[in-house]
Amino acid sequence: MMLHGIGFGIVFLLAFSVTMVGFYSLRNDLFTLEGARFWEGKIKVGLWVMAGIAWGTVLTGTFIIFPWYREVPGSGAVDLRDFPRYFLLASPSLAQWQNIAMEWKEIVGWVTPIAATAVAYVFQVYGTRLMQIHGVRSALLEFFAIAFFTAGIAGVFGAIITKIVPLH
Repeated sequence: MMLHGIGFGIVFLLAFSVTMVGFYSLRNDLFTLEGARFWEGKIKVGLWVMAGIAWGTVLTGTFIIFPWYREVPGSGAVDLRDFPRYFLLASPSLAQWQNIAMEWKEIVGWVTPIAATAVAYVFQVYGTRLMQIHGVRSALLEFFAIAFFTAGIAGVFGAIITKIVPLH
């Protein structure tokens, strides 16, 4: 559980922060081509680390945490704290955390690794040539921001749900 949220989350945020600064800075008015080539390899590594971490987060969430989260309580179960989905749905004031927050995490959370991988791949292929292809560079930066945004929302929702239903 800690690896999924905190472990992967911290590395993802660090990789994103460092890589975004480097990637955004690859502009003709800030770097010479020689200077950009110096940073190109570091940016590639950061993008691939970020994509790998995003995949690790989504895969551990989907195949390790999610089945446990959705476990159905047996008949006669009184304490639903060991069954987070049903604990949330049992209370009208908490049901929105299942119906909105977990739905976001379950579906939209997959956008993060897909977007991060797409950015890493295109940067791997084009590298410093993106300094000359402004439209593609701008689109990649937007995709990069989408990856961060979707990961951030999923992370915040996960942290809140974990506070409401402490996960063991």
